[in-house]
Amino acid sequence: MSETSKSPAFNAKVLTVSDGVVEGVREDKSGDALVTRLEAAGATVVERSVTADGVDHVAHALRNLSRSFAGLIITTGGTGFGPRDCTPEGTRAVIDAEAPGLVEAIRRVSDEGGRGFGMLSRAVAGALGQCLIVNTPGSSSGAVEALEVILPVLPHALDLLAGGHPH
Repeated sequence: MSETSKSPAFNAKVLTVSDGVVEGVREDKSGDALVTRLEAAGATVVERSVTADGVDHVAHALRNLSRSFAGLIITTGGTGFGPRDCTPEGTRAVIDAEAPGLVEAIRRVSDEGGRGFGMLSRAVAGALGQCLIVNTPGSSSGAVEALEVILPVLPHALDLLAGGHPH
């Protein structure tokens, strides 16, 4: 196994979507957890942001994060059924193409835990320029679990988005 496959090297940005974190009444535990796991996997976290819930807030934040960037943008929060949970809609508003296989794999693994909460996720993944955007849940454990599922394919997906032709 090559060193690259053992330790993916790519740039990442983490976006926490939470009114509570923006207002300073909630700690950003899921953002912390994603940064820790990404760095342990060999990724370089080049930016971390927080935005309020809502379609426009999420879309605006994703557009800003993707500007002149090639890599992973991973979001945490806003993927459920709450009235302010609009991360998927904000993501769909900016992506060029969806990547449904990523969130299908995440939901499948989440459901294997026996609780079945994965089927409640409305998360979206897709490409925007040379960025891969992936929504994850707002819980620390759910966000890291989702990241674990997709980590093995991220270097290849990001290489393809950057114009690589490995075949």
